[in-house]
Amino acid sequence: MIELLVIVVAFIILVLVVIWTHFITQNRQQVLIDNSFRDQTNVSLYHEHKAEIEKDFQQGNIDEESQQYLLSELEQTLLQDIEENEEQANQEQVKGKSLAVIWPILLSVFILCFSGVYYNYHGSFDLIVNTPKSSGTNQEVDAQQQAMMQVKALKEVVEQEPENSDAWYRLGQELVGLGQFEHAITAFDQVITIDGEKADLYGAKAQAAYYLHDQKIAPIVQEYIDKALSLDAKDPSTNILLGMHSFITNKFEQAITYWQIVIDDGRSTVNTEAIQSAIVEAKSRLAIINNQTAAAESTVQLSLSVSVSDEIFEQLSQGEDKVVFIYATPIEGGRMPLAAMKVSASDLPLDVVLTDASAMTPQAKLSDVEKVNLYAIISSTGGVGIKDGDFKAELRNVAVNETKTLSLIIDHVVKSSK
Repeated sequence: MIELLVIVVAFIILVLVVIWTHFITQNRQQVLIDNSFRDQTNVSLYHEHKAEIEKDFQQGNIDEESQQYLLSELEQTLLQDIEENEEQANQEQVKGKSLAVIWPILLSVFILCFSGVYYNYHGSFDLIVNTPKSSGTNQEVDAQQQAMMQVKALKEVVEQEPENSDAWYRLGQELVGLGQFEHAITAFDQVITIDGEKADLYGAKAQAAYYLHDQKIAPIVQEYIDKALSLDAKDPSTNILLGMHSFITNKFEQAITYWQIVIDDGRSTVNTEAIQSAIVEAKSRLAIINNQTAAAESTVQLSLSVSVSDEIFEQLSQGEDKVVFIYATPIEGGRMPLAAMKVSASDLPLDVVLTDASAMTPQAKLSDVEKVNLYAIISSTGGVGIKDGDFKAELRNVAVNETKTLSLIIDHVVKSSK
């Protein structure tokens, strides 16, 4: 058995040396993500689309006002794509670094566990043969049971080390996860007693008290919030809590303000990607509310139910999210939209209302005409205009005083007439 043990240990050392040597060598070569190729592609597409717009203008297919509008939208789309490329590159760089460390760790843990099991079986074979087999069956431990086991272990730690503030804080977090909010507050109080008053500790108490009072800002919750902000006005846990409460009470503008404080502060311990996603969702809901408010105040409005056919939905589900342009143009004269909205394909189906508040310019709006043509375009490239490969829905000669909700089902693929 000693020979087998020596072989197993030597094998473990050899494999770990190979894994970590490769990781250390690779880690020394700091590879920076170069997104210049994507930027060049976007610029090339920009020039191609710009040339198409200028060609349409020279051939008389669009007027000067439409040309300026399309060029403006094209420039904005280029800038937006470049900014998104930079942000994506930064995220991929950070993510790549973290994954580079995780993989060798996971491989090392697997090898150690596998080797231990292997030796336990082959190195102690006689012992296993002579040991009566258990008649019971092992049951998988669920997340709640694991949390309870963790709480039990942490309680033993704080009993043995009552001044261990880290253990008290982790205990408080685990108790919050189990819904034992009063005990969690007690644990956080112990941390404050040991380490002194800190904003994040009062923020943690505020969160526990918030859930204890059924997600309401009770007086005691407000007291903890005020104390945390007096110690640190940019405390992430407190501002995240305030943003979340504002969001669930439909105060989306306030939620964005609180969450933006956390994003701008840029602390490394905060998952800014998740908060940024929450901000995007809040902005989307705020835009819908603002549109509904504007529609209620407008004397002219068109209610639309925009959806996509099952066939096109299947095609869209296989790729990245795309931009949807919903707009109305006059049936005579130029093609300059009188009202327009820009959403994402993932938002569909969606009910929208086009009003004078949706106008591109004050000089061209719905109330200026009697009838319009309605379009819903899923852009294949993200640019304005209707191009080959786009998905389209349209309704023609619609009266602007139409009161019923009109259905726009995107079920047509735009193809060249050539």
